[in-house]
This record gives sequence, C-alpha cells and structure tokens, in this order.
Amino acid sequence: MVGMTHVPGHVALLERGLREVFGARLQSLLVYGLAAEPASHHDHDGHHAAPRLTRTMALVETLHAADLKKCAERVAAWHELGLATPILLASSEFRHSLDAFPLEFDAIRADHACVAGKNPFDGVAVDPSDIRRACEVQARSHLLHLREGFVETQGSADALAVLIVKSAAPFAALLSSIARLEGLSAPDSTAVGHHVERHVQLPAGVAGDIAKLAHVQEISASEAARLFPAYLDATERLAAFVDQWRT
Repeated sequence: MVGMTHVPGHVALLERGLREVFGARLQSLLVYGLAAEPASHHDHDGHHAAPRLTRTMALVETLHAADLKKCAERVAAWHELGLATPILLASSEFRHSLDAFPLEFDAIRADHACVAGKNPFDGVAVDPSDIRRACEVQARSHLLHLREGFVETQGSADALAVLIVKSAAPFAALLSSIARLEGLSAPDSTAVGHHVERHVQLPAGVAGDIAKLAHVQEISASEAARLFPAYLDATERLAAFVDQWRT
C-alpha cells in the first residue's frame, strides 16, 4: 500500500503529536500490520480480550534524547487512544536497518499504508538472503529452545504442556517468516501453518495444530505427550529446509 485515503482519527492525533515534537523533521508516518490476524473479542474462557493496538512507524530527519523525552510524555495518551508505541527511526538509519531486521521490515513493507510524507519503502526491497539468514537464526533458536525445554521438564508431562503452549506463538511467528521467505501469504496463523506444511512437505496438520495453540492458555498432559514428538520433528525439518534454501 502506498497511501491511506481515510486516516483514522487516532492516527491523525498521533501525527499531530509527532509534528509537535519533530516539526518539519517528521518525514514519514506509516501504519502497518493492517492485515494482521485480528485479536478475538473474547479469550478461551469467555473473558473480554484487549483490542489490538494500531502499529505505526515514523521516520524523522534527526532523533535526539530530548525528542524521546517529549514522546515519553505523550505515550500514555497514545496508548489510551489505541495506539502502540510508534517505531521511531532517523531517516539515515532506515536503509542500514533493512539487513539487520529483514523479517520485521519486510513484513512492514508488505502490509502498510503511508499516512504522511514520502513512503520510505518506494523502490526498496529486502534482500532474500537476509530474510533466509534471519529465518535460520529463528528456526535454530526455536529448535534449541525446544530441546533444552524438554530436558528441563524432567519427564513431567504437565511441564511439557506448559513448554508447548509457551512456545506456540514463537513457532507461529517462525511459520510466518518461512512463508514470507517462500513468497506465500495466508490470512491467519493456522492457514500459514497449512501453507508451510504443503510447501516444506511436513506431515499434514502438525504445524497448524501447534500454531493454533498460540491462542490458548493450557493443554492437557496427554495432548502434550502426543504433540511433542511431531512438533520437535517439524522444527528440525524447518531448520534444515531454511539452511538449504536458495532463491
């Protein structure tokens, strides 16, 4: 997306606040994560869930400690409006950050709208080799975490259930990263899981089943014992796939 025809009121208030801080130094304001999987209105126990905060990124000509202090004075009001704390970048940092945070910036590039100023992503692409390297770090870190976590359960199925649930959201993020590497898109984490299963040739259902657990708080010990071997195997396969991936 390159522009937003209708700027939501709370985003317009953010822009006004940033202009009070940076004046003419504010070069761009983006809203991103527009197609992100929406948070449900209620959690699995039926309690009301907090709405998703609107995520933004601002590029400024220069960024100083005094600017951060002024933003800190406004951030509580921004949160009350439903805004996440904006990412603030000096414009000179932007292109130098693409290879350091390729997954994050490529996700923003693929799903954003420019609210004010020049779109910094015009004519910009994230190098696929940087995305592959970041995916490998993510996959291998997750694999090491699972192995270490399993040993630390000391054979307790209840502890294993906790490990699986706590690691489900990072696993869903890994699936999204690999999907991005492959140029795949899907509307939610479960669909991403199914996409990756087919493309990486994982056993059907494994990735999707784990990804679903990012939205629950607990599973039974018996379910954990059933899921973990396939979960660990899938993570090993993903790490090997990313290691061997070529454009």
